[in-house]
Amino acid sequence: MRRAWAGLAAAAALVLALAASLWRRRPRPVREVLFFPSQPICTEALLAEAEGPGAVSRPCRCPLPRGDCALSRLLRRLLAARRSLELCLFAFSSPQLARAVQLLHRRGVRVRVVTDAQSMAMKGSQIGLLRHAGIQVRHDQESGYMHHKFAIVDGRMLMTGSLNWTTQAIQNNRENVMVVEDDEYVKAFLDEFERIWEEYNPRNYRFFPKDSK
Repeated sequence: MRRAWAGLAAAAALVLALAASLWRRRPRPVREVLFFPSQPICTEALLAEAEGPGAVSRPCRCPLPRGDCALSRLLRRLLAARRSLELCLFAFSSPQLARAVQLLHRRGVRVRVVTDAQSMAMKGSQIGLLRHAGIQVRHDQESGYMHHKFAIVDGRMLMTGSLNWTTQAIQNNRENVMVVEDDEYVKAFLDEFERIWEEYNPRNYRFFPKDSK
């Protein structure tokens, strides 16, 4: 009897040790804050790497430095998407970030974009290029601004803060982006995205006043 209990105790201890080992090996949730402005860097190598094997890439001869900065970290987090990407942005004119979004779309990631109608009509906006690439885009029809600035990667990682995805903001403004893997926060922002996405459905657009005859 004692041997049986000793065997059970040893087995239980082994199970607990294995569980503790697996727990320690679990990747820690992402907790990162990016501060801007970010120094201008060459992102060609980073984007070319994300294209995957078989992609044709050429060495970039631009004079910009290579290295780690807030923009490169934001790009890496964005390019980590494997299934879905929701973007809710007031302004989007950064060519590097737009190229990353198009790359994800070509890779089979479901990309949806919500933006502000007035902002997307401004010079330099990348929204038209995203639409041309086949990416779903919806915008407001309101007098106020669609002023959100957040992204959700694979329904598990949230990126949000003051940063508009524009070259001006990235290189010149004091801005911030918080990157977190937190189920509660992600759900709140995803629910907000889905609410706006449905509200901005083109079927709901009004081109004439309701009392028009």
